[in-house]
Amino acid sequence: FSFLQERLRYVLGLLLLLHSTDSFYVPGVAPINFHRNDPVEIKAVKLTSSRTQLPYEYYSLPFCQPSKITYKAENLGEVLRGDRIVNTPFQVSMNVEKKCEVLCNFPNKPVTLTMEQSKLMAERIREDYYVHLIADNLPVATRLEFYSNREEEEKKKEKDVQFEHGYRLGFMDGNKFYLHNHLSFILYYHREDVEESQEHTYRVVRFEVIPQSIKLEDLKADEKSMCTLPEATGSAPQEIDPTKENQLLFTYSVHWEESDIKWASRWDTYLTMSDVQIHWFSIINSVVVVFFLSGILSMIIIRTLRKDIANYNKEDDIEDTMEESGWKLVHGDVFRPPQYPMILSSLLGSGIQLFCMILIVIFVAMLGMLSPSSRGALMTTACFLFMFMGVFGGFFAGRLYRTLKGHRWKKGAFCTATLYPGVVFGICFVLNCFIWGKHSSGAVPFPTMVALLCMWFGISLPLVYLGYYFGFRKQPYDNPVRTNQIPRQIPEQRWYMNKFVGILMAGILPFGAMFIELFFIFSAIWENQFYYLFGFLFLVFIILVVSCSQISIVMVYFQLCAEDYRWWWRTFLVSGGSAFYVLIYAVFYFVNKLDIVEFIPSLLYFGYTALMVLSFWLLTGTIGFYAAYMFVRKIYAAVKID
Repeated sequence: FSFLQERLRYVLGLLLLLHSTDSFYVPGVAPINFHRNDPVEIKAVKLTSSRTQLPYEYYSLPFCQPSKITYKAENLGEVLRGDRIVNTPFQVSMNVEKKCEVLCNFPNKPVTLTMEQSKLMAERIREDYYVHLIADNLPVATRLEFYSNREEEEKKKEKDVQFEHGYRLGFMDGNKFYLHNHLSFILYYHREDVEESQEHTYRVVRFEVIPQSIKLEDLKADEKSMCTLPEATGSAPQEIDPTKENQLLFTYSVHWEESDIKWASRWDTYLTMSDVQIHWFSIINSVVVVFFLSGILSMIIIRTLRKDIANYNKEDDIEDTMEESGWKLVHGDVFRPPQYPMILSSLLGSGIQLFCMILIVIFVAMLGMLSPSSRGALMTTACFLFMFMGVFGGFFAGRLYRTLKGHRWKKGAFCTATLYPGVVFGICFVLNCFIWGKHSSGAVPFPTMVALLCMWFGISLPLVYLGYYFGFRKQPYDNPVRTNQIPRQIPEQRWYMNKFVGILMAGILPFGAMFIELFFIFSAIWENQFYYLFGFLFLVFIILVVSCSQISIVMVYFQLCAEDYRWWWRTFLVSGGSAFYVLIYAVFYFVNKLDIVEFIPSLLYFGYTALMVLSFWLLTGTIGFYAAYMFVRKIYAAVKID
């Protein structure tokens, strides 16, 4: 038992080491030093809601606007995420307090929302929208405090603190809508150590907001745009009546606090929002289960194979061997090229492209180079890597196509470069048309779409052709046995050798190893959480690769023992069985975790889920296919064929 504890401690230590790499800092993101009274710019990113999944830009609602609106130049990832970073009229200076200030319009002339604007505002409040602001690239968070249910802590009355991204636009009480029109910003700074003669420099390390709804009559404002907040108990909230014009004031206050948090770890507050404990247990659980199962599978397969090969290679029992059934009997057909070799090699080429992209992205992110502070970096890197990995995709597809006796390499290369990306582009274009119709900032602008098409046909396509050309010219894979002229008859198969049963059986193990991580990834995508545990993800990815390979080898072994040599397509389909479970999980997540009710958000959810499932099927299918192909070549090379 103590040995087990020791091993567990060792695994935990290793994972902690991986986990600590998450707080590495991005090369190229340098801290900004402020002096007292320096302006700290507050920018708006977007409005989001997990109920509609449609982001909107900040000024789509009638907020106070500065005299000149300037949008930040954005990278590809930010545009695809729907971020539209823009300046706001908030005047914040480093370490300068503000009690209460009116944001725009003079106090004697409140902001008037027309009936249309009031209707829109009420609609967004009803849809549970959050506003996302940033100060010095730090996103705003709302502090949520609640008492734990545990009994010992009842005595101490210690509060648990969690943070929520952004702040709520407003709230509903019965059928009435209330807008958060006063924002209390709380900014934390870290005082940097400087020499005595120099002026102190400060760095922003946390950005919190307490949103409040205060009625126009209760905000006592003077001519200098200063205002006084009412006592907390006696104030009424600011109602937005969608059936008429509404008058209100937008106000804000600024409070600065010193903090011990260093600049390098200022993101920790945002990243420790979810319970990390679950990760540890799930990963250890997956590792133990996978290694346990893989040990058993490897032992069975190796022992059985050794017995098979020893039997088949006994020279003196040739007569008995002729009576043998099993995988040796199909040696003359096992490498017979399948139907549609071009499509198979194209899909496997795309699978290789995805595999290389995902491996590099997760590895680089694990080293902390794609942390959430560099907004959109993950998406941008993934897009560019997919384009450049076309060389490898093309090379493997070309070589396999040649092995499968294909001749039309140009057509094959075109198929590889356009089949999977074409499906992805088609689905995204259709979904984009719906998002355009909703005037959401999540819609990819036309110039970006043209840029993506240029990348596809200008970078990816030529690279796939280049890889395919070299792959097709290279010596084909060496098959250890010759293929007979006449195909052998396949005996009738048992019910459990059915493709669909195979998919169900093969998908369980890889899915079981990664489904907890899937929950966190889904939360990151659909509920605006940050996903940053790339150390865990890298481990899960390795477990996935191992389990897919093993399952695929077991399935192909059973199939060949049943004297069914049509394994090419079947292995590709069956190895991707975990994608079927991912689809079922996505439906479960939609029903239980999200409260999406409208048609377009549901369409978006299932459209993007279909893309994820397709990509996951290609990825796992490719891993399984290559594992099975290597296995089949190995076992037939080990037996003596007369």
